[in-house]
Amino acid sequence: MSFKLNMITLAMTFAATPAMAANFAVGNANTDAVNFGKYECKRCTQAQGYTGEVSVHAGYNNVDDIHAGNALGTAEDGAIGAVSGDVRYQNDEGYQAKLQAHQLGMDNGFARFSAGKSGVYSVNLDYDSIKTYQAGNVESPFWHNNGMLTPSDTMRVFDLAKQREKIGLGVELKQDLFDAYIGYSQEDKTGHQSSSLVAPNPINFGLPIDARTKQLDAGINVSGDNWLTELAYQGSYYENKMNHISLPHLYDVQAATPDNQAHQVSLSGQYQLNRTVMSGRVATGRMIQDEDLVNVSGSPLQSWDGQVDTLDGRFAISSMLTNRLRLGASFAYSDRDNQSSTAEFTQYNYNSVTGTFRQNKPQDITRHTYKLNASYRIASGYRLQAGYDRKEVERTFSDREQTHDDSLWMKLNVRAFDKFNVSIKGEHANRSGSEYEASKDTSSENNALLRKYYLADRKRNAVELTINHTPNNWISVDLTTRYANDDYHNTQIGLTEAQDYGYDLNVNLQFSKNLSGYGFGGQQWINSNQAGSQSYGSADWQADVEDQFINLGAGLNYAGLMQDKLSLGIDYLFSNSISDTYPTTTDGQSLYYGDYYSYNHSATAYANYAISDEMALKLSYRYERYFDTDPANVEINGIPGMITLGDINHNYNAHQVMLSFTYKLR
Repeated sequence: MSFKLNMITLAMTFAATPAMAANFAVGNANTDAVNFGKYECKRCTQAQGYTGEVSVHAGYNNVDDIHAGNALGTAEDGAIGAVSGDVRYQNDEGYQAKLQAHQLGMDNGFARFSAGKSGVYSVNLDYDSIKTYQAGNVESPFWHNNGMLTPSDTMRVFDLAKQREKIGLGVELKQDLFDAYIGYSQEDKTGHQSSSLVAPNPINFGLPIDARTKQLDAGINVSGDNWLTELAYQGSYYENKMNHISLPHLYDVQAATPDNQAHQVSLSGQYQLNRTVMSGRVATGRMIQDEDLVNVSGSPLQSWDGQVDTLDGRFAISSMLTNRLRLGASFAYSDRDNQSSTAEFTQYNYNSVTGTFRQNKPQDITRHTYKLNASYRIASGYRLQAGYDRKEVERTFSDREQTHDDSLWMKLNVRAFDKFNVSIKGEHANRSGSEYEASKDTSSENNALLRKYYLADRKRNAVELTINHTPNNWISVDLTTRYANDDYHNTQIGLTEAQDYGYDLNVNLQFSKNLSGYGFGGQQWINSNQAGSQSYGSADWQADVEDQFINLGAGLNYAGLMQDKLSLGIDYLFSNSISDTYPTTTDGQSLYYGDYYSYNHSATAYANYAISDEMALKLSYRYERYFDTDPANVEINGIPGMITLGDINHNYNAHQVMLSFTYKLR
């Protein structure tokens, strides 16, 4: 739950006030002699009492695979039910309340309640239930009991799913010059996730989840005629209720996720001087982890004593120099100072203990970001924008201690054509930095020719084209295309090149007064090439990876049947993703690598019938066809010497029928 006022929203609201407008704005008109009583809107009164609607849902699910619950809202097989609604209350003294609910009673739903007096105070209460499903009826020959992982002759059956339940309470006080808020939320996460360990052979098992996260937010906003500021605090507390994983013959073979907490205090503000707007923010924080470590022979540390201090700042300025030209600039600073404990550890090779010692190195990261931009209105309907961005990053104890990314971009917006809006944007970016593998702490661990993609030299060229077209009053078309090429020109081992291109198309149709429709489609292709070495030397193999994604959808709605009481509709969605990997060796030999493939068909048909002005019925049918295949998922003993969670790929059909009754409050 967040009660903070968004600074961008505040800025837009602030800029819309009369004080922010030009001298000829309506807000600056002399209205002393105007009798507003003669122009009072006699029909613009707000409804008093209760308004809104309440819906009750009852239906039936035919679900063979719990993964369908991600689309249907619940994985329950059989009868299902839920409650939804949007109810508001207001009286003539300014007191108001609002209750919103969506699918309460199903695995995924929420409720929002707020009450208070307009412009004085408000109280908010939230509830969220979110459940995500990975696989159901997963079998494992290992039992987990209070941290002890024990082999068994019988299979344990469980679901790979995560359940999150979150409640929140907040209070906001409003006065003429300031607003103050405080909010508290608590999220409990339960379920199972996949995990693995080596003891001495690889074992995959279902790790229980039982954790709680508490969040505290508080702040105060103060504003004047042309300025505003906010002082805020954010605190997060994570508590893991699970123990370390142990085996019957060996304790603490896998550490549980440690408890931790994070705190941040920030001060932000905005000021306007004539046609210039300045904004800034500074924040300081601390992340703490102070938990006992698992008992490892030879380790000098009994607890981690982890601490990272953070300092962030940002300043931005934007000025309208003329009616045609606007200039802007910003600077951002981010520092992560790792104050965690250090100690001397014995170093291990693959074959033996070296006998030497080395100290763990807590990494610090500092970022500087500079941005300059300009916007110029060439003529009516023509606007040209351009900018320069630079990001400098310094990392201690890294393969590359310094990198800097430079980017030049330009965008042209054309709105001068009748029924056509066109914009095109181009970008050229380059990354460089200090000498690679300058750190002795990492140079001996990796191939000397290896370049990590986020640290390597890179050249990027990108272009994007957007077209909005409205040929007539019953059809509108939006098209966006994009292309980007990344060239890692100095990389011999690692990612050497990547291309990302695609399009998105949306069409809205109004065939007649009663018949409307829509359609959309989008595709994306990501092709990359990487080189590797099995001999810890120069490249002796390479792999081409081709990823494809597609989304298609369409829908129709027909209203006006049975004296405008009945409307019918249908929606359809298709999505597909393919990932093909083609490895080859330097001598031209092709290697086999399994491909990933998935697709989904989803359709909904519905009928809405108005019984009266207050009551309505809706009958809907939902269908999902889902299939995926991941070569990494194999049978439990499909790989000798390794125990897996089995073949958890999906191949199912799911159906849902729902009848909803809605009552409108007037």
